[in-house]
Amino acid sequence: MGAGRSERTDGEQELLEQRRLKKPPLYRVLLHDDDFTTMDFVVRVLMAVFHHPLDEATRIMLDVHHKGIGLAGVYPHELAETMATKVMEAARAEELPLLCTVEPEDG
Repeated sequence: MGAGRSERTDGEQELLEQRRLKKPPLYRVLLHDDDFTTMDFVVRVLMAVFHHPLDEATRIMLDVHHKGIGLAGVYPHELAETMATKVMEAARAEELPLLCTVEPEDG
C-alpha cells in the first residue's frame, strides 16, 4: 500500500458502491388548472421552463385544462423545486394565479 492510503473492508467498499449507484429520489412537477390563467401562458411556461417542444407543451396544457392537473416533468428534488419556483414567479409577474406543486414521484 502507498503512503496515505487506508484499506477498506469489503463492507465499506460495498456501501460506497451502493451510494454511487443509488439514484436520487424523483419528484413530479404539477400544474393545476384555474379559471384565469390562459392556455397560451401555460404553453409558454412549459416551453420556457421545462423546454418542452410546442406539441408536448400543448398536450400537457390540455391535460391541465381538461383534467385539472398536468405533469410538467419528473426531476430530482432541488431541480423540481427550482422549476416550480420559476413557474410561480412567471405567473405572478403576469398577475396570474397558476399553481405549480411538487410531490414525490411514488406518492
